[in-house]
Amino acid sequence: MTSTLPRPQAPAPPPGGPELHTPAKRYVQPPPAWRSSVLAPAAAGVATLCASTSLTGVVGGASWLGYVAVTVVLVACTGLALRSVRTPTPLVGLAQLVVLLLLVTGVFTSSGLLTVIPGPAALSELNDVLVSAFDQIRTGLPPVDPTPPILCLVTIAMGMVAVLVDTLAVAASAPAATGLVLLCVYAVPASLSDSMLPWWTFLLGASAFAALLAVDGNHRHRRWRNRDSPGTNRSPAAASAPVAVVALALVCGLVAGTAITAVGTVGRLPGSGRNGQGAGSGGLGVNPFTSLRGMLDQGDTVDLFRVRGLGNDRRLLRAFTLDTYRPNQGWSLPDGPMPAGYPADRTLPAAPGDDGTGESRRIDIEPVNWVDVWLPVYGALRGLQGVSPGWYYDPDSGAVFSERKQHMQPYTELASLAEPTKEQLETAPDRGASLPAVYTRINGVDPRVVTLTQQITAGQATTFDKATAIWRYFTAENGFTYDTRTAAATDSDALADFLLKGKRGFCEQFASAMAVMLRVLGIPSRVAVGFTTGYPDGDYRLITSQDAHAWVEVYFGEDLGWVSFDPTPRSDGRGYVPPYLQSGSASTDPSTQDDQEVPSVSTTHQAPTGAPTAQEDGTGANGDPQAAGAGSAPGWTGWIALGIVLLAIALTVAAFAGARLARGRVRWLPLAAVGAWLLAVLLSAWLVHWTLSLVLLVVVGAVLAPAVLREVARRRRRRAIVGREPGAADAAWAELLDECADRGLPIPPSDTVRVAAQKVAHQHHLDEHGQDHLRTVVGVVERSWYSPGAEPEDPQRFASAFEGVRESLRRNAPMSWRGRLFPRSVFRRR
Repeated sequence: MTSTLPRPQAPAPPPGGPELHTPAKRYVQPPPAWRSSVLAPAAAGVATLCASTSLTGVVGGASWLGYVAVTVVLVACTGLALRSVRTPTPLVGLAQLVVLLLLVTGVFTSSGLLTVIPGPAALSELNDVLVSAFDQIRTGLPPVDPTPPILCLVTIAMGMVAVLVDTLAVAASAPAATGLVLLCVYAVPASLSDSMLPWWTFLLGASAFAALLAVDGNHRHRRWRNRDSPGTNRSPAAASAPVAVVALALVCGLVAGTAITAVGTVGRLPGSGRNGQGAGSGGLGVNPFTSLRGMLDQGDTVDLFRVRGLGNDRRLLRAFTLDTYRPNQGWSLPDGPMPAGYPADRTLPAAPGDDGTGESRRIDIEPVNWVDVWLPVYGALRGLQGVSPGWYYDPDSGAVFSERKQHMQPYTELASLAEPTKEQLETAPDRGASLPAVYTRINGVDPRVVTLTQQITAGQATTFDKATAIWRYFTAENGFTYDTRTAAATDSDALADFLLKGKRGFCEQFASAMAVMLRVLGIPSRVAVGFTTGYPDGDYRLITSQDAHAWVEVYFGEDLGWVSFDPTPRSDGRGYVPPYLQSGSASTDPSTQDDQEVPSVSTTHQAPTGAPTAQEDGTGANGDPQAAGAGSAPGWTGWIALGIVLLAIALTVAAFAGARLARGRVRWLPLAAVGAWLLAVLLSAWLVHWTLSLVLLVVVGAVLAPAVLREVARRRRRRAIVGREPGAADAAWAELLDECADRGLPIPPSDTVRVAAQKVAHQHHLDEHGQDHLRTVVGVVERSWYSPGAEPEDPQRFASAFEGVRESLRRNAPMSWRGRLFPRSVFRRR
């Protein structure tokens, strides 16, 4: 039986005279289908990731980059998967936002349903995390420490940017409009950072954006090669669509630029005040603010100072003092310019309470990772050696400061460490006539706090007795507990809530509350910010970020000056109770409580040496396992992930080289490269959090399941064909029908074999060899159906013909990315 498939015939020469030679039109093989569907979202994701490197100016460390990378990959893969099944664009963007929400819930909360599904408890927990992040931004100093709240905020922000860039570049086909979005990403850190952003982040961003435009331009060139140019013979609506997208993006960019300008362009974060300067790259600074509410996240341990010359004396190291109380917020520096001050490298005026007759202690201070506008000092400062010009001393506040933050070289302080006796303090006058009025000014105090203060100090005659009574009030006997998080707000007044209801907090709350209560009584007071005594390490004392602290200083007249009172409980051995506050009753001594004070600082440098951190034993701050780092994988996982990334890069290069040199004969290389990249992403996600790796694994499994099922069926049929099993002809025909369905040409079951074969040959543009192989396959199928007793075809020739048809399909009708990932033959009814 012969096939009726048409054979190609040479056209007959037209009548008439000779013609000019016209070169034959060569068939140009179209590019692989995956390029047009994968390159655009991949380029959009890379552009977003490169633009996010600008955050190095405002977020310390590099851990946040892993979160951004995983987020960008999830957004791109979600868009790719949904667009491959022709999901409407609005639903694609909505699904990407849902995936982002699942990611954030699984990584940054512990109350999600099935870990990743946000329920009411998880949303409430996520709200607390974001509130904490905004508090850290409001009071922090760029670059801020990459705490979990900051990581959560960065993940959400860059995830939304990734969705917008993906939508503009892929769905709207307007990649040029993404430039404004990416420019806004650069605008935020550029306006907040004290210094210029690194040059390489601009180079990365510009290169990635250029690549995105190049990918789109190449795609359009291929699309319009045999079509009219855009804008010709097209409807006005179609021609104006890209223009509308670009115009809308321009308006949004201008509005966003205006809003970003309002955030601040003077190198500080909102809420940091006029002196909101802190740590630069590779250093640490303390915040010029104490809050009445909030959460404490200490970050990693960072060595700050090595101090020699103290001997066995233990003193608090003061960086600066805060003299302005802002109701319902906390203590901060006053509004207005910094005081003129005295040049710190010259002779200094006497500090209040220091007549210059006592012993001068020589203290050598070596800054390690300290970068700030403040130069910490001990006791009553008498002189400084080794400081460069540009540092100034203000005797009223006791602070040494500069106009800009900077790394400080080792310096020597000459100071008086003399402390008054209890008898001297009890007989001291109430206040000094020369003291500025700012140290007694107070307003906006809740009447309940005033009443409590009067009750505590009732019967106390002297300033010292009143201050001591308030100091002793902050004990466990009165219900106070040290914690890294203040109690949930139950009152509109934060101070009254802390003193009367919550009674839970860290050093900022204790010091802030005591200073307010003292001013309620008219006693001059201020909040000092600095460091505790640290711990001995060889011939020096080591001060780390764990020692950052806040306490209260009370003024006892010109003869005694400012005297320290530390109301915060400590039990870690770094606290200091001066002799004038020591008593035989350990139960009333705040320093004997069981809770441990941890500092509120913003760091941007990992601790190279120093005290062991809480993270070393697998726990987070204060031994809380929940506060441990987000990563749950062993340390060796990072090295394995790096090795797999390098392997994936090598396989990718080899796959592209093999596609050109071997003309696609080495087919296992692309699969190996994809598998290596997938494994690298999963391991990287595990480093962030095991739940993220689980989410990625489930998503990848769901995406690859149809392709895996299709491959299983394909191998089973080929095994039957090559193995000459009964039903080999049926298996071959079923496989060809599925190949057509996967390419978007389903064959109706009512078609005969020959009609179906004609459709395959014509619509898939089979070449002559492919048509010959198809005739052989059709003949075998017809004989097996209609003449089962006839002499069978040579099995080897039949298997070769079947493979020839598949090869012709691959050459002339390459399968799309959608057809590979989501083959229609798996979903269609049989």
